[in-house]
Amino acid sequence: MEERRLGKTDMDVSVLGFGGAEIGFENASPEAVEKLLKSALDAGLNVIDTAECYRDSEELIGRAVSDRREDFYLLTKCGHPHGMESSANWSQASLLESIERSLRRLKTNRLDIVHLHSCSESDLRKGEAITALQTARERGYTRYIGYSGDSRAAHFAVECGAFDTLQISINIADQEAIDLTVPLAHKKQMGVIAKRPIANAAWKTGHRPANSYHHEYWERSRKLNYDFLRNADFEKTISVALRFALSVPGVHTAIVGTTKPERWQQNARLLEAGPLSEAEFGAIRHRWEEYAPRTWIGQI
Repeated sequence: MEERRLGKTDMDVSVLGFGGAEIGFENASPEAVEKLLKSALDAGLNVIDTAECYRDSEELIGRAVSDRREDFYLLTKCGHPHGMESSANWSQASLLESIERSLRRLKTNRLDIVHLHSCSESDLRKGEAITALQTARERGYTRYIGYSGDSRAAHFAVECGAFDTLQISINIADQEAIDLTVPLAHKKQMGVIAKRPIANAAWKTGHRPANSYHHEYWERSRKLNYDFLRNADFEKTISVALRFALSVPGVHTAIVGTTKPERWQQNARLLEAGPLSEAEFGAIRHRWEEYAPRTWIGQI
């Protein structure tokens, strides 16, 4: 699998990474997670991303692949110690305690990147959360520090110069970052990690998804009405969507979540066609520029 140097870090990352939200929220079994992750590592994936608030995701990852820690880069996020549905806590004490807990759960003595998880611009400007991550780096808890979030807060995180990496929503239905944030991140040599690169495959069934988390992308996809989404071949639509995210200049890797071991191999095969052609990429960008209202900001 193709690898790209993650900005100014020393990490050569696989273009496809694993996102750990689904295994936590969808109650994946330890056995399924072990099979999923070990087969992915065997096939060349070397990025595993998770967060403190993805229920037992960190524990599942630690149990499954801590014995192969040298084979992959390990990323987590902090700021929501009691779950995304509860209030965030950006105090230095809480963030450091959270990172220490993540180390224990993941069965490792050092992370590769810790990201602040959807911290608002106003909280970023206060500085305490950034100082906490810098302290974590000084203590050897993490090699690099980053910001995970979207829109104006993400722009400030890039602009302030404190972070090594940016994790941000980039997909066919979420393109604000392509103009607002990624070019500046690229200029500053930050590593850029595309999250939600297939827009939750919100068009999968042809009907409004049952999960409200997917409704925004469903509505956007309907309005954008891309030609390729009318293709009866669902795998083809996923291929185009994933390759679009990875064709954005400045993007180094895209993280995709799944609970199904066979899904990793399928996603890897979808990338074999390589980046989209200039014409294909340009058509998707043009459609967005023509039909997307300014209210379509990056989705958390």
